[in-house]
Amino acid sequence: MNPFDFESPITGQKYYDWKNIYPMPYDKVTTSPYTKARVILMNGCETEQIFFLHQFQRNCPDNNLRRELAKMRRIEQQQQKRIQCLKPINENILEETIIYELLAVDLTARMAQCEPDSYVKQALDFALLEDFDHLYRYSNLMKLEYGKNAEYLVGKYTEITPGRPTISHHRDPSDTIRRFTDTKAETITKLHCNIITAAEQQTMNFYMNVCNLYPSELGRRLYQEIGMVEEDHVTHYGSLLNTSLTYLENLVMHMYTACFLFYSCLQDEQNSQVKCVWKDCFYQEVANLQKSAKLLEEYECKHWSTVVEDGTFPKLLNLGPNVEYVRDVLKNTVTWTSLKEDYCPVNLMPLDSDFFHYQSIVNNDIDCEPAHNVICKTINKFSMDYRYEKSPNPVPDLQARNIDNVTLGRIPKDE
Repeated sequence: MNPFDFESPITGQKYYDWKNIYPMPYDKVTTSPYTKARVILMNGCETEQIFFLHQFQRNCPDNNLRRELAKMRRIEQQQQKRIQCLKPINENILEETIIYELLAVDLTARMAQCEPDSYVKQALDFALLEDFDHLYRYSNLMKLEYGKNAEYLVGKYTEITPGRPTISHHRDPSDTIRRFTDTKAETITKLHCNIITAAEQQTMNFYMNVCNLYPSELGRRLYQEIGMVEEDHVTHYGSLLNTSLTYLENLVMHMYTACFLFYSCLQDEQNSQVKCVWKDCFYQEVANLQKSAKLLEEYECKHWSTVVEDGTFPKLLNLGPNVEYVRDVLKNTVTWTSLKEDYCPVNLMPLDSDFFHYQSIVNNDIDCEPAHNVICKTINKFSMDYRYEKSPNPVPDLQARNIDNVTLGRIPKDE
């Protein structure tokens, strides 16, 4: 599939009326967790499109071009509103959060397994363990406050067990910047960098906006803390993006990414109602992509192939279980942290590093750390934490179910 050559049945701008912009929401009980995850992913994709188009306009002196951007942005806004409302009214904040973290785990793991750039793969693996732990923390909050087992929400597709402890995720901002990719990167790498940045940004935005809406103080504090980690992740992934692209080249890359994702969702989706949404959105994105290519040629005399080579989609994105892969990454890199643009086990970090200094400020009183408190309260209530495991955690230090580990990946351990 090459979207630059695809003849979309939609040409130009197609706007929805109020009747068609509001879809029938999915059934939260019968709908697959991966359908729910795709809704979150594509909501994030559209939100990124909108934010980018606004920034482009604010840095563009040509009103004719700005008018074209406004037309594209209106389409993206209508798509985002339609996708966002696929979520049903009766799905509460925490239920949706569990799916956010399922998406983070399985999306990251799927991309890491086919990522050809070793540095980008390492970035994916690194943050994967942190989102994996977030799933564990939120799942324990659900068990504690609602008495529900999150394994049923995630369809038992992923395990719910500790990852790199959330208390260890807090790093000095100077340690969250990565080396950026360039135009020589393979198309799949470019797509992965754009997709994961949009997905993590959507998670960050969600936690920023629902933190004060959560109905308990413990939950509000947990959303605060994990929301700060998501800020790290957006910086972490966003700094991988190619910094040499012009705004128009970036426009083509954004639209190409959206086409790739919608086409992937279209091939993967089992829910016929939601599949119709993906189909409509794909057609609209193809029209926007082809318009973007014309603008690039008109204003910068560049062909779209300078951005995405021959334009043919690489292997499509398919969401699914990744239990063994996550276990392997957890077993081998759980104690790793970040040192400027690279990574190393916490035992090898210089004692005067920014990481330890930042930890001494933020985590000066461990009893105040929300992610730790959630597990402690769950253990106090049920005599053990909540987990869903195929077998014991692959990290011996994380196997005990009556205590929360607050040192792994944070405090150097004597060999």
